[in-house]
Amino acid sequence: MLAGKTVVLGVSGGIAAYKSAEIVRWLKKEGAAVVVIMTPAARRFISPLTLATLAGNPVLDDLWAPNQALTFGRPRTRTSPVEHIEVADAADLVIVAPATADLLAKVAHGFGDDMVTTVLLATRAPVVFAPAMNVQMWENPVVRQNLARLRALGYRFAEPESGELACGWEGRGRLAALESIAAAVKRALKGGGAAAVGKRARAAATVAATVAATVAGGARAGALGGRRIVVTAGPTEEALDPVRVLTNRSSGKMGYALAEALQDAGADVTLISGPTALTQPFGVTFVPVVSTADLARALKAALPKADALIMAAAVADFRPRRVAAQKLKRRGAGLTLDLLPNPDLLKTLARPRGLKVVGFALETARELPAARAKLKAKNCDLLVLNNPTRPGSRLGGDTNQVTILDRTGKATRLPVLAKRAVAEHVVARLAALWETPTRGRR
Repeated sequence: MLAGKTVVLGVSGGIAAYKSAEIVRWLKKEGAAVVVIMTPAARRFISPLTLATLAGNPVLDDLWAPNQALTFGRPRTRTSPVEHIEVADAADLVIVAPATADLLAKVAHGFGDDMVTTVLLATRAPVVFAPAMNVQMWENPVVRQNLARLRALGYRFAEPESGELACGWEGRGRLAALESIAAAVKRALKGGGAAAVGKRARAAATVAATVAATVAGGARAGALGGRRIVVTAGPTEEALDPVRVLTNRSSGKMGYALAEALQDAGADVTLISGPTALTQPFGVTFVPVVSTADLARALKAALPKADALIMAAAVADFRPRRVAAQKLKRRGAGLTLDLLPNPDLLKTLARPRGLKVVGFALETARELPAARAKLKAKNCDLLVLNNPTRPGSRLGGDTNQVTILDRTGKATRLPVLAKRAVAEHVVARLAALWETPTRGRR
């Protein structure tokens, strides 16, 4: 998708700026012509010479410097003596990585005081931001307000990841992996300018309402504005003794990505999560649970007011008949566990009338027949199927390859995508259920 295109890479002043070199190498490998633009602060983190050498083009980092001789990906039908206008017009795509809180605030409010912000103001190309910052900055309500404004205007995002940050904190704020940035780029290009200035202009009337709703903590304007969605995520744990549990390898990343994508679509989200190492998403109602019984109680409390349930949690199928009061000791003869099946929550929980239900099926053999049977047996509107033994779909990974099934029997297989991208597909299919009457519900 990038061959022959001109991609402008904006670099702003964060520690993750050093990773921009990897992005340039990837873009060149994909056949794109790359023009790197930098903020003054970015120069403190990575040398323009490094990026110029990799890009094969001069780096633009000074609005007032003489124009440079640039190579673009296609012949130019018009030119401008003003360099930032020339670059903005030549771009088929703009990526900003890393996008700092300062840079996002400037763009959200129309500032144009350096090469990066002026190009962003002038371009009609799709724009993908890859934010990177401290977790407390990422969760700051002012930053969330700016993100809401930018999303409402049609800008695309490669969401930051959770983990150890350069500042020493642990949490969300690491620059997205290259695979996630690539997925966001492909979505932006496939949209045919969905993030371009025309859409931004049409969306401008909704921005004030979107931002006001975000600050107030209410439902934001969007495809699911006003809908109350319950998402389950992560594993459940069943105690064997005071120190051991029966569980699985679910990381919770898929469920957390769904919660964030739902929130971005305007939903009021309740996230019921088993034990994970992930940071609680900002702005959702968060309900921690441990066991399957805990999850059942939380669902019973949350569902009466819900419009939809996305059951992404990996629920333990079995629990011990008895939990040992003391740590089980090693014995030479081995250990036999007496296990009972846990209840099938999707089948047994009472559902309010009209509740939309999205189930998940993890299968390793006869995948589609098993998934179709599960969709019918559990009375789901949609079912998301994946096989963790396939490349790109392992439990705990950052990508997934899924097939989405609906009540008509249609199965839509997606390529390997970042989990956030998978979440956006699922959320779009859920939103469509309210636009198309559901048939066949028992």
